[in-house]
Amino acid sequence: MEVVLYTKNDCHLCEDAKKLLAELQSEFLFQLIERDIHKNDEWLEKYHLAIPVVEMDGEEVEYGKITGIPLRKRLLLKIGNT
Repeated sequence: MEVVLYTKNDCHLCEDAKKLLAELQSEFLFQLIERDIHKNDEWLEKYHLAIPVVEMDGEEVEYGKITGIPLRKRLLLKIGNT
């Protein structure tokens, strides 16, 4: 399973989100893919005011101040369906 984190440099919320996702990786098996929005014009236009953004299965799960609660619920649901 892949979880995508849209970020940018010098973003304390992004750093907090990365730490939280690393903690979740110790609990759930998923690959974390980090994408810098400044490397793709489409990402920049879509997410410039919302980052960090966590996406799972192509759907935005959480953005801004990431708490991990919606993502944890989604991961539990996904594991329960396999």
